[in-house]
Amino acid sequence: MAVIGLGNMGKGMSLRTQPRFAEECELIAVCEPRAETLREIGEQRPGVALYEDYRDMLEREELDLLYIAVPPSLHRETAEAAMAKGIHVFCEKPLASRLEEAEQMRAAAEAAGVVSAVHFSFPLDPAVREMRRLLLEERRVGEIESMELILEFPQWPRAWQQNDWITTRAEGGFLLEVGIHWIHMIQQLFGDIVRVRSQVAYGDGAESSETEAEAELTLADGKHIRLTGRTHGVAEERVSMVVRGSEGVVALENWRRLLAGRDEASLEPVDVIEDEGPLPLLRQVLRRIRGEEAIVYDFADGVKAQAVLEALHDPAYRDGKDLG
Repeated sequence: MAVIGLGNMGKGMSLRTQPRFAEECELIAVCEPRAETLREIGEQRPGVALYEDYRDMLEREELDLLYIAVPPSLHRETAEAAMAKGIHVFCEKPLASRLEEAEQMRAAAEAAGVVSAVHFSFPLDPAVREMRRLLLEERRVGEIESMELILEFPQWPRAWQQNDWITTRAEGGFLLEVGIHWIHMIQQLFGDIVRVRSQVAYGDGAESSETEAEAELTLADGKHIRLTGRTHGVAEERVSMVVRGSEGVVALENWRRLLAGRDEASLEPVDVIEDEGPLPLLRQVLRRIRGEEAIVYDFADGVKAQAVLEALHDPAYRDGKDLG
């Protein structure tokens, strides 16, 4: 296995996640253009080959799996180069910077016959698994009537999330960095999003990422999800979903705090068993490579999420339009 891109996600894979599966998967190389970062990882993972150019790494190393954690605009070229050599690919979200590139990646994976996976772990988080049980198995809220997704940030980027592309329209912004997780989770729990109506405001400069967003996402069964987001005018970050039904309300606040009640005024915390379950996703990717049963969100899933993300930014969807 090799890792390309040593930002937060690449470091996490190299230093924390992969070592847990050392008996199943050996990390033999990492790639990063920043020499200082590369040196730091080399000191912590002695024996791992260090590269500044991924093409050199793919040419010289015998790889079964490549984990891609570079900016989205580089996903397609790195993934396609690996898949052309028969290497399985585990890619960070979103799948690409544009829907066209995501579709090309899906086609390339199918043609190469390799395992493709996108690092969408949110549907498998304990709180989301419990929310699924409450809503779809126990039917705690009765018939779902409406859903709301709230993405609010006092500042963007967040203090811990500093890089050259996080505030750009093409590769950053809260819809891409945060919203994509919820879009994918929604489609896994409730079905495909088939129609989008969206209005997005951007910061100063032609390439600045969004500062506000208001949208309506329509599911295949006709249910609607109201999305609101902003990067100003709020004191605290709130990344949450509220599901209202004929018999109650369930809310997932700030990713992991699950609440339920007869109405929003009576919401009470729900006990969530904090076990890993199927996570981390590397476990599932390795199982799929071995031909075992596994939960893997492949490039086709990445394309579905990418289509919604692109529609949110597209002025053609201002008054509402069906996807695809």
